[in-house]
Parts: sequence; structure tokens; C-alpha cells
Amino acid sequence: MQEEPATWPSSVTEVALEGKTFYIVGTAHVSAQSVQDVRDTVAAIHPDTIAIELCEPRYQGMVKKDAWKNTNILQVIRQKKAMFLLAQLVMQSFYRRLGRQLEVEPGAEMMMGAQCAEETGARLELIDRRIDITLKRVWRHLSLFQRLKLMGVLILSVFSSDEIGKEDIEKLKNQDQLETMLGEMGAAFPEIKKRLIDERDVYLAQKLRQAPGERIVAVVGAGHVPGMLASIRSDVPLVELDGLPPPSTWSKVWPWLIPAVVIALIAWGFVKGGPEQGIDSILIWVLVNGALSALGAALALAHPLTILTAFVAAPITSLNPMVAAGWVAGLMEAWLRPPSVADFEALPHAMEHFRSFIRNPVARILLVVVLANLGSSIGTFVAIPWIAAR
Repeated sequence: MQEEPATWPSSVTEVALEGKTFYIVGTAHVSAQSVQDVRDTVAAIHPDTIAIELCEPRYQGMVKKDAWKNTNILQVIRQKKAMFLLAQLVMQSFYRRLGRQLEVEPGAEMMMGAQCAEETGARLELIDRRIDITLKRVWRHLSLFQRLKLMGVLILSVFSSDEIGKEDIEKLKNQDQLETMLGEMGAAFPEIKKRLIDERDVYLAQKLRQAPGERIVAVVGAGHVPGMLASIRSDVPLVELDGLPPPSTWSKVWPWLIPAVVIALIAWGFVKGGPEQGIDSILIWVLVNGALSALGAALALAHPLTILTAFVAAPITSLNPMVAAGWVAGLMEAWLRPPSVADFEALPHAMEHFRSFIRNPVARILLVVVLANLGSSIGTFVAIPWIAAR
């Protein structure tokens, strides 16, 4: 590692490795100075390649502002992506509010890197891991309680209208965008930090190593630079980091174990307590599971028929791991109140205020899916011990 030339911004770190020289610009995601640092670095280096800390979906979301209108909400529900789409919208809403407060476009330093690549003819490389893979890896390694807490943090943040304090802004300048949104969870649960930050440090470093050219400028959040420097000289295969680990034997068994336990308990009630006991157990299962799922749909201000659908579907879908009450309720809501192209176009801005959020058909459908599933899950874990105790 060499001493930084005076003509370079102080945020640049130079690394020479295997015939390549990397110029890593550690940026603040909410700083106008970082945007200028990127431009100055490119002007000084004349790189062959400019690598930026974005994945293809996030890059396209910044370049194509109207991409939302092409979203197929039914496909989102069927592919089990409602929660992840909601999480992305929450993050975008957070950074849009922050950008307005600081008068800096969120991700402007990344887009400056892309703009410089176009202006200079340098190759543009997107070196971050896909956001859906990152979120799924985080989700898979959380317990049920941690998942519930995470969902609560995300949903409540949609309705927060608080201004960001000056001290918080200074902290944000040295944090990753995803880390910022899930910072509280990351502090409480090390597994989140591992998947969200540590893994991506390694991933970014390895993708940077693979970038073509001899002079490569990399634009990454300042918080990633130490981790990248620690792993950039090691050749680490990305196969494991670039996908989802295979489910464990237990994760394959327990979704089928729950319905087996419920059916066994109800059957045991008929055997030991007679028809009255068995029927009471069925009623507990139906009413608790259905009522809590319907309550989740109601909290999302779903259509009355959607609420009824959640009530009817939850006791049945909870016995079938292949289907979820929220998916059924979400599809019903989409059928009853189909969103228009204008609704998709308004979606990013609708996330900023409670009234506009809850009135947007797309946002409401996503919330119906999430809350109806949440209610059904809680109902399952309430009903089973209640039936067993009787």
C-alpha cells in the first residue's frame, strides 16, 4: 500500500495487487463532498474500470425511475417476495427523507461513478451482491422472534416522520445504507451484521479483484473499506456467498411437524375426551388462527372480503406449509382492488406518509400479505399450547 498522492482526495486508498491497482474511494452515502471526491478521483486516475457498490436491481431502480410501473404484484405474491419488496420500499423511503433534509440525492456518489464511466469510456462494474439475496440470507438466519421484531421495525419506520438529528446524520455518513436501516437489529443480533456487512465486505473485495483493467476506481461506502482491505488479498470463492445455503434437515421437517402435531392433538381430544373435546379443539384452532390472521388484514385496512378470506384461509393454510394465509389474502385484495399503473408510479412517494401509504393499493396489498401471515403465525403458536393444555 502506497502513500496517497496529494492530488487525490483523502478518502482514497490505493492497493496494488497482481498487476492491478485499485483506488478505493470510501464515500459517505449522504455527503455532497463524496460526490465530488468520486469525480476528482476519476479525473486524476483515468481508470480502465469504475466499480460501484450497487447490484443490478438497485442500479436499475436508480436509473429507471419509472421501473415500479412494470411490477407484477401477483407475481410478487406468488414468488414470496412481498416482504422483501416492502423492505426495499422502506429503505428507499428512509433515504428519500434523508436526502431532502440534506439536499443530497441518496446514492448520488454511486451514480456519479456511473456517470464518470459513461463520460470517460471506462467500463462500469456493479460489485455488490443482489439485495434480494442479502435480505434472504439475513431472513433465513433469524429466529421467529427476531423475524417478528424485524418486521415491526420495518413497518413502524414507514410511519415515522421524525427529522434526522445532526448527530445521527454524522453516524449515517460512515454506515452502509442497509446497515443504517437495520442498525438496531444488527447491534442486538450479531447474525444480522454477519450477513449484512461482513459477508458483503468479502463479496465486494472479491468482485473488485475480478474486475477487468489495470487501473480500477472503486466507489464504496466508507464503512466497507476496512473489511474489504482485510480480505482483498485473499482469493475467496463466491459460490457460497452468492446464493442461499441449502435448507437444513430440521428446516425441511418442522413445517410439516406443526400440522402433524395439531392433527394429533385434535385426534387425541376425540379419543380421550370424546366428540365435545375434539370439537372444542377444532374451534380453538379455527377461531384463534383465523381471528389473528383476519386482524392482521384488518390492520392493513383490507377489503371486508379480504379480511373474511384471511379468517377462512389461515386455519387451513397453517396445516399446509406450501401455502400461507397472507398469500391468499393478498391475492384476494389484488383481485378486489387491482392496482393501476399510476398506483405503482406513486408507490415510492406513498411510503413517506401514513395516509398516502395506506391508501395506495399496492402498499396495502403488501401490508395485507405481511400482516395476515404474521397473525396466522402468532395464532399457530397460541393455539397449539392452548389445545395441548386442555
